[in-house]
Amino acid sequence: MMRPMCLARTLGVLLAAAFALPACAPVAAPTAPPRLEDCHKDRLATLYQGVFTFGTDQPVYPPWYIGDNPANGEGFEAALAYAVADRLGYQPEEVRWVRVPFSEALVPGPKSFDANLSQFSITDQRRAAVDFSSPYFDVNQAVVTVKSSPAARVRTVDELKALRLGAEVGSTSHTAAVAVHSRNPVEVYNTTGDAKLALANGEIDALVADLPTAFTVAGELRDGMMVGQLPPGGDQVEQFGVVLGKGSPLTPCVSAIIEELRRDGTLERLESTWLAEAGRAPVLT
Repeated sequence: MMRPMCLARTLGVLLAAAFALPACAPVAAPTAPPRLEDCHKDRLATLYQGVFTFGTDQPVYPPWYIGDNPANGEGFEAALAYAVADRLGYQPEEVRWVRVPFSEALVPGPKSFDANLSQFSITDQRRAAVDFSSPYFDVNQAVVTVKSSPAARVRTVDELKALRLGAEVGSTSHTAAVAVHSRNPVEVYNTTGDAKLALANGEIDALVADLPTAFTVAGELRDGMMVGQLPPGGDQVEQFGVVLGKGSPLTPCVSAIIEELRRDGTLERLESTWLAEAGRAPVLT
């Protein structure tokens, strides 16, 4: 049996603890967007002081990059990278590029880049490992083939099910191809270029890629053709975002700059310049 004094002391401790609980679990205040004047190279914690390092895959393809040379600033993502760098106060000669395989850029841990543009779709699963900026492009997935393939006669998603599809490993294009419920396993390749070669050699009937890339692949293949766009896989629009390390102090500034580029019409102008073909494909029913 507990003695009265001990019971009183115990009750006092419990009541004190109960009243202290709210202080132990404060509600986090929403994070305010950074001031653009604070998003300047003199205040940014980049890998190398005074230099902004962008990462991208190797190889890279039109219309995102031209000539597999991101440093020339040609192509939608190359031009966007230099536009972001400019708004952050970096001159073109203060921009550095490194090559990072697509899947490696998305693994947790330290990064060899400050930011990476390689057509990364924003997903909750990926957010667990890396940061994403505000989205810079809404994208659909599309199917490409050659005229001699049985895929050339396809007009519906259901007709794709019996075909051999291919896509880049770890990409949302691969996810979209699997969602078609093909009767055959979807073939995966290290790069879209490898998938394109497999299509040209007859190893697969069609490949799945994001719509702008699909247009480029169709143009590069002998007798290449666009089969059509896959219908959206739900209510959520697929969007590309810049990848940064998890918890990167640069993420708020990169996002703020992209939002500014959207407001002032820069993103729209870049799309008109580099992605003009993106809407010219039928949607498969």
